Amino acid sequence: MKNYPLSFQIWLIIAIITLSISLLLSFILPSTLRDFFTREIYATITSAQDLVFNQFDSDIYRDYIGSDFFGRDEQFLENIRTVRHFIFYADSKGPLSLSMPAKFLEKVQNEALNQRNISQEYAGHIGSEKVFYIITKGKALNRDAFLVSYMGDSYREDLVQTLFRKLLGVMVVVFLFSWIPAILLSRYLSKPLVDLEKRVEKLASNEWNEPIELNREDEIGRLGKSVEYLRNQLIRQDEAEQSFLQHVSHELKTPVMVIQSYTEAIKDGIYPKGTLECSIEVIEGEAKRLEKKVRNLLYLTKLDYLSNHEIDKVRFPLDLLIQEVVDRLSWSRTDIDWNLELNPIFIEGDKEQWGIVIENLLDNQIRYADKRILISLKDVDSKIILRVWNDGPPIEEKLLNTLFNKFNKGYKGEFGLGLAIVNKILNSYGSNIFAVNEDKGVSFYIEIHS
Repeated sequence: MKNYPLSFQIWLIIAIITLSISLLLSFILPSTLRDFFTREIYATITSAQDLVFNQFDSDIYRDYIGSDFFGRDEQFLENIRTVRHFIFYADSKGPLSLSMPAKFLEKVQNEALNQRNISQEYAGHIGSEKVFYIITKGKALNRDAFLVSYMGDSYREDLVQTLFRKLLGVMVVVFLFSWIPAILLSRYLSKPLVDLEKRVEKLASNEWNEPIELNREDEIGRLGKSVEYLRNQLIRQDEAEQSFLQHVSHELKTPVMVIQSYTEAIKDGIYPKGTLECSIEVIEGEAKRLEKKVRNLLYLTKLDYLSNHEIDKVRFPLDLLIQEVVDRLSWSRTDIDWNLELNPIFIEGDKEQWGIVIENLLDNQIRYADKRILISLKDVDSKIILRVWNDGPPIEEKLLNTLFNKFNKGYKGEFGLGLAIVNKILNSYGSNIFAVNEDKGVSFYIEIHS
């Protein structure tokens, strides 16, 4: 059903509900009506017997069990409205001589003789017609007698059939015309969805300038707000990517141009740095710089892939890993004084990724430090705190919150992906990083939740 238009789905649901209610009523209503009218018939019979009783002297009627309350003229009891009556005596011998089926009269006679209550309700058949009757005990002419009052079922059945036919007619009309409110409802519900569909198609075509406003507070309105939020995110993402591509192209172009120009100069017998060895050292340095930027770009792509896959985690000493990275990188700045305060702490994770976190973070510190770098690792209130401080220049306040974003330049205006990689890895472990300008220097804090 989900492959059909929304209007048809709504109409079909309404039609199924209407049909189900109609079928349910077709089974329940006749029985309910019959029970109701049966009680009404017995009430009518009781009222008719009361009319019979009211024809007699009130003193006799008040003590009717021992009185002759059936009257003196049996012909009077033949017909009062639609209820018919007849009397027979308890000491009558043989079958009753009335113009009614003998089988029915015999049944009534047996029920009356075995009846324990003064008055009791019964049902039976006279020929093919069902009848309801009440038998009441009393005395007539100083003899034990029974008053039988009965009424046919044809009136009840006529009422039931008439009401049921009218109900079926109403249900058929409702069923046939249910498509009108269904179409109106489907249009009301589907119109904003169709509008959203067109807007999403525009977003897919990079047409992001037109805002999405539905002016609704229901689920469709919240969906529209989500799509509008997505539109704004795509705009920011596109702007950031454009800026990123510009920075990447500029940063990659610079070492390529240096390598190319130095190579062409050496071919012509010219050494830009005075000697062949010094010129080749420049080419080698630019090649390493280019290789590092390309490696970072590839690793960011790898992290995007790993974010959707499980990685193998091992338990390892973070303090020893930090020491290894420091030993490996410290040679590049022999003028820096390293101060390490590392408590023995074990964590779980991918050791290679954590190595890249420490390496990229320390590489940033080496680049900006003046003469000192301090690294401390402590366990504080169920959190592992790694602090890396350098005595370099402070970071601009407006860059503190965007320093670790993927498409931002460094705080000296230099392009770099190292801190963005650090942030992405830490986020995958539920950890976070932030920078703080101290009275002197800058501190980077990593909070690892143990």
